Formats: sequence, structure tokens, C-alpha cells
Amino acid sequence: MIFNEIGVVGCGAMGADIVQLALKGGYTVVVREMNEELLTKGLDRVKNGTYKLVRKGILQEQEADGMLARLSGTTSFDSLATCELIIEAVFEDLQVKKDLFQSLDRVCMKETIFASNTSSLSVTDMAASTLRPAQFVGMHFFNPATVMPLVEIIKTIATDAEVLQSVTDFAKSVGKQPVLAKDNAGFIVNLLLTPYLMDAVRAVSEGVATVEHIDMAMRFGCNHPMGPLMLVDFIGLDVLVKGATSLFEEYRDKRYAPPPILKKMVTMGYLGLKSGKGFYDWSDPKHPVPSDLAF
Repeated sequence: MIFNEIGVVGCGAMGADIVQLALKGGYTVVVREMNEELLTKGLDRVKNGTYKLVRKGILQEQEADGMLARLSGTTSFDSLATCELIIEAVFEDLQVKKDLFQSLDRVCMKETIFASNTSSLSVTDMAASTLRPAQFVGMHFFNPATVMPLVEIIKTIATDAEVLQSVTDFAKSVGKQPVLAKDNAGFIVNLLLTPYLMDAVRAVSEGVATVEHIDMAMRFGCNHPMGPLMLVDFIGLDVLVKGATSLFEEYRDKRYAPPPILKKMVTMGYLGLKSGKGFYDWSDPKHPVPSDLAF
């Protein structure tokens, strides 16, 4: 299936990036938000991100104008009726996503493919709640989606092979490297990454080394671009606790269990970069200071 019109539901940071990628790939995009205020904010994110590429010399202003001319916004599901591919990018709540796809089911063409940008929820559960499980996939972009090259494409036991190929081709057309995974909790990246991050949190809580030295060790010893504790702050401690808990409930493997200190930090509002404090003090985001946490 060849796509011309793409729908994106949710225009927060991730949704706006996906919209920008689709526009840059030459597609017409309809973005849907819950109300006019969120829609205006979302469209502004897309416009600001697009003209930022002009300032960086990546796009000509005429190209940016042409991209944005192919963008429209709506608060109605009906406006997505003619889209061939719809990518959902709302917050990680299974019931919210299932309700959303059921609403889309009622208005979209029978050929339309649905994709969820979930990072941890069951694609099978979402697909089974629709009338088109064969046309349902996971499409997990990584944050920030305009920069990170990977997209995990997740299939269920019902996903049609031609649908997988169409979505894979779309991912490539917007400059991404797709990898295919079955619908197991964590897919590929989070399945392998989460135990590593939990181990780093345990190491600092048990006094193995300071936040600064744990991150330095992994950066310079393993040539990682970022230490694990700084990565935890970027992901968001609350997001990580929710995802790790989901993985632990699926596998019952203690490697995935969030350490108590992580839950305590979330309770105290230490959520990482977005709250200004986590394993680092982000008062100056360009110069984060490792926290001297007393456990």
C-alpha cells in the first residue's frame, strides 16, 4: 500500500516530531488533538521545529513553507477518515489508546492501517480491540524522533505481511532504520536496556560509586554517548518506573523491578530533566550537575 495522507493523533513532543518527519518525507499530514488549545500548541511545535531546520541550513525557507502547506490540524476524528496510515502518539495508557482506536475504527476507511507509538504496552491488546487486527502494528519511534534513527516495528500474530512491508517502507521513506520485533514486553531496546538502567540505579543507591563516576565509567569505559543515570533523567524517572514495572509484571524477573529509591524519587517529584531534578540538577540544562543524593 502506498501512503499519501498520514494521520497523527497526539501532537505533544513525540507527536510533533513524527508529524515533522512525515512532512519532510513528502506526505500530507492531518494531526488530531483533544482540544483547540492543545492543537495550537502542537502545530506551533511543528512549525518551530521546521523553521529551526531552516536556521540550521538543513532546509530552504521555501521547502519549509511547502512542508507546512501540507499540514492541517483538527479536533475531530472524522477529519482522519481518508488517511491511509494513522500513527497514535498519546500518553501511555492502554485503555485510552484502545478507546482512541475504537473511535478511529468507526470513521476510517477499511484499508487504513493503524500504528501505535507505544514503548511498553501490548500491541496485541490494542489490535484486538479494533475491527482490523491484521492492519495493526506497533511503530515505536525514539525520542527525539527527528534525531534518533531507529524505529521498532512490532507485529502481532494477526498482522498481515503486506501491512508490515508498507509500514517498513514508510519508515525508510522518512529516513528511519526500521527493525522488526514480535509483540513481547519491551520489544527489543527496552527489553535489553531496562535491566542496565535498573542496575545503574541500584549501584548508586548501594554506594558502589557516585552518580558522576558511574556515568563517567560507562561513557569512557564502554564508549557510550551518555551515562545510564543521565539517560534515566532524559527518559523521565516516572516513565521508567512505569515501563520497568510493566516488564517486571510480564516476566517476573527481578532485573526489571524498579529499585525502591527510584520510586521514592518519583514520589518526591524528582522526575529528571522535565522536573529540573533527578540524578542531576538541571537548573542549567546545558550544564547539569550530578546530584549528591543521600540514600
